[in-house]
Amino acid sequence: MLKEGLKQGEKIEIHQRLSYDILDGMIDWVRVIDRDGTIIYANKTMKEELGEDIVGSKCYAALKKPCHCRTCITETTIDTGEILEKEEIINDRIFAVKSSPVRDNQGNIYAAVEVFRDVTKERKLEFELIEKNQKMRSELAFARKLQERILPKKGIYGNLLIDYIYNPSEMLSGDMFDIFNIDDENVGVYISDVVGHGVSASMITMFVKQSMRDIKDYKLSPREALIKLHKGFVELGLDDDKYFTIFYGIINIKENIFTFVNGGHNCSPILIRDNKVKLLEAKGYPITYLFDKVDYDEHKIELNKGDRLIFYTDGIVEAINEKGEQFGIDRLLNMMKYEGDQFMGYIEDEIDDFRQSANQDDFAVLTMKVLE
Repeated sequence: MLKEGLKQGEKIEIHQRLSYDILDGMIDWVRVIDRDGTIIYANKTMKEELGEDIVGSKCYAALKKPCHCRTCITETTIDTGEILEKEEIINDRIFAVKSSPVRDNQGNIYAAVEVFRDVTKERKLEFELIEKNQKMRSELAFARKLQERILPKKGIYGNLLIDYIYNPSEMLSGDMFDIFNIDDENVGVYISDVVGHGVSASMITMFVKQSMRDIKDYKLSPREALIKLHKGFVELGLDDDKYFTIFYGIINIKENIFTFVNGGHNCSPILIRDNKVKLLEAKGYPITYLFDKVDYDEHKIELNKGDRLIFYTDGIVEAINEKGEQFGIDRLLNMMKYEGDQFMGYIEDEIDDFRQSANQDDFAVLTMKVLE
């Protein structure tokens, strides 16, 4: 019986020794602190870095601190039995510290074990990432401001009164529109919708704007203008998932003739005349790398004094409410019957009330009223 007892005792001793070996083999620092704040155990890794004499010293003294921490998780752990965590800076290194209770055979807490894990590299990477993100956000904010600054000015162009709503879903938008004088008799106007959002889409809007401004100097017809625009885009050699739609027209402000073509834009502009609503429907190819050559059919309409043209992007008709319903073209056409003075404000309020969520597509609305 005695021999068996010794064997059992040897096993216990081996198990205890194994526990210490495991702790000493850890790369994390491990120490045990009693109720008085005295270190009663420290593993090999911790003693090698902070000194063999830390056992028996006060917990704060071992970390070269003059006094107790303002928030001591170990005291709380011993008092409440909670497992707590915090971060500690020691000799320019950042440690994640976890404090857990140590109990005796009766379940009473008499100490706490602290495990220090060096997270300096992780935190430095996080700080660098935060800095880079802040820099990126700053650059995106600047790009957005620039994108907004290059929008046309609201006001009068010849005998046309221009107003618009520009509502990007993200920092940068894939929607773009412009209006410009071609010569004394003609004004060009377009609205464009680039597939996708963000930086790549916004860069393509810059291409569209610059190209259309260059094209206007050639005084090309709408058909010729889009053929030239398509050729220039194909020459960029972008991936075939990069493309955009555009609706472009020229208004002769002397004769009030609107000549237009559609480059795949699925949102037909709306003509409002005498409180009646009509879609200016036309078909055509989008501006994409998929087609080597394209052609477009021109359409003409005569405008009257008081007529209003509404150009828009699909972020409106494809907007979704809380019930999963789309805004749709019918709602948009019904809105066009509004006769109040705040036409654009009314449109924006109606769309915002319907959409609720900000996480939806870009949308833009451009209105053009014939004054005489």
